[in-house]
Amino acid sequence: MNRAEIILATLDRHLQSRVELTLFGRAAMALGFSDPPPEFGLSLDVDGVLWNGQAEELLERTNFWSAVELANAELADAKLYISHFFQEDQVVLSPAWRTRRAALPGAWNRLTLFRLGDEDLFLSKLMRVDPQDLADARFVAGRAGWTPAQIRTILKEARVPGIPEIREQFELCSREFS
Repeated sequence: MNRAEIILATLDRHLQSRVELTLFGRAAMALGFSDPPPEFGLSLDVDGVLWNGQAEELLERTNFWSAVELANAELADAKLYISHFFQEDQVVLSPAWRTRRAALPGAWNRLTLFRLGDEDLFLSKLMRVDPQDLADARFVAGRAGWTPAQIRTILKEARVPGIPEIREQFELCSREFS
């Protein structure tokens, strides 16, 4: 098991009902690609994207948030954790991101896991000027086999949050691919 699988298995064990999650970041890349580079499996955390309103649904209908706390407490000594859950309007994504997600197989009892689709995983990696994130974006683009014209279209259609810092970082990162 890689670290993402350990974290998710721990969360799954603490859940009392079905929960659907969409992963992004290195955990999504470690679980969502065949033969990913080994460094993807070394990530210490799992990050997720929630559609608008999902956080409230999880609070009202599940024990998700307490399960996250229990999993993080259990994994603290190993320095593994479930860290960030962003609402869709806080992440650079395509307007159709939910329909483009890729299912993540696994022996989960209560988790239904997805990763962002290739376009959205690529876009989410362009939210900060960071060499690792840019390398990850190149990996996704390379695996998808996109042409420069396809990448320009993806960038043009991106839904960028209205947060000035994210807009600025996205513009800088986009230059690396245009």
